[in-house]
Parts: sequence; C-alpha cells; structure tokens
Amino acid sequence: MIIMEKKIAKDLLSVGAVFLRPEELFTWASGIKSPMYCDNRLTLSYPEVRKDIEEGLAELITKYYPEAESLMGTSTAGIAHAAITAWLLNKPMGYVRGGAKDHGRGNRIEGKCEPGTKVVVVEDLISTGGSCIEVVEALREEGADVLGIVSIFTYGMKKATDRLAAANVTNHSLSNLDTLVEVAAEEGYIEPVWKNRILKFRDNPSDTSWMEA
Repeated sequence: MIIMEKKIAKDLLSVGAVFLRPEELFTWASGIKSPMYCDNRLTLSYPEVRKDIEEGLAELITKYYPEAESLMGTSTAGIAHAAITAWLLNKPMGYVRGGAKDHGRGNRIEGKCEPGTKVVVVEDLISTGGSCIEVVEALREEGADVLGIVSIFTYGMKKATDRLAAANVTNHSLSNLDTLVEVAAEEGYIEPVWKNRILKFRDNPSDTSWMEA
C-alpha cells in the first residue's frame, strides 16, 4: 500500500492535480489561507496517470469491498472515475447529484439503485468529509447497502475522520497528505522545512501559526 501511496502522490504532483505553494497561499472559499490546492479532475487529461488511478481504485474495491455490486460516483468530480473503474471491474455504476433535479423525474440518484444493492462510493478528494457523507446518506435513504468509500486523495483531517466514524462508513484512499509532502520534499517541490508546517496546517487549518512552526 505504501508503494501505491507514493506512486499516486508522484502522479498528482507531476500533473499539478495537487499543487503545493506554501510561500504564496491559496484562499479557500471559506477564507482560510492554504498552502495547497487540489484539483484531481486534471488527472483525467493524462492517460498514464488516469490508468494508475483507475487501476488503483479497482484494486482498493477488490481488496476492501469484494462483495460490491455497484459503484456510485460523487457529483461531479467522482463520476468519471466511477465510470472507468466500474468498466474495469465489469460492474454497474451511477452517480449522486448534489441535489434532486428540479425537472423531469426529479432524480438525485442517476443510474439503477435498487434497495439492498451493495454499493461503493467513488470520490476524488476528501477534505472535511461532508460531501461524500451526504452521498452516502442519500444512497442509504434509497435503501442501498453502502459498503464504504474509495477516494483518490485524503488530507487526513480530524474533522473528516470524526464525520466518517459518526456516519459509520469507512474510506480507503490511494494517497494522503502525509505521503504527498514526503514525496514533495524528496523531489524538490517544496523545501524540507515545509513538511511539518503543511501537516500542522492540516491538523488545524484556522490556526495560522503553522507558517512559522
């Protein structure tokens, strides 16, 4: 698993899907100043990276959720990854909208999802965990048996860990922030001094003292 985590971390860094800029901060929608920016949609534009990710997600599902009957992507970033991974595993897939449609049949869940179906949620990124848990809850409301979540990358924030535990759902990610900053320092994306500072940011994003840690 460590080998996979490093491989995916290298992939994400190489295409700028996870971009570290500790000396020129990004501003999140919440106003928090962040040393990193994540956009795993970029991985879809790089066939070799995309191949690593989809095969990795298929491996996680086979290992941790072998009884899975269907995959459900999160809207919108998880949809393509769910579709490709489902193709590799020869399984049905669908996706869950952020909210029900205001026209037609008013669907929130697109694709077949019968009560009792054993489902795995496919997510691109887990930060605080809120959006993927909403998807899990929507599927459960329709009677699906949600086995768990697989994702490309997780920050490993305590808030997400607590939320997932409270929702009684597990997540398995291809890579994580701890591995990514290690690889980033090794390969010259950041100065080694920033490794612990970025992890401190992760542990408490609203506390700016990480910049001088």
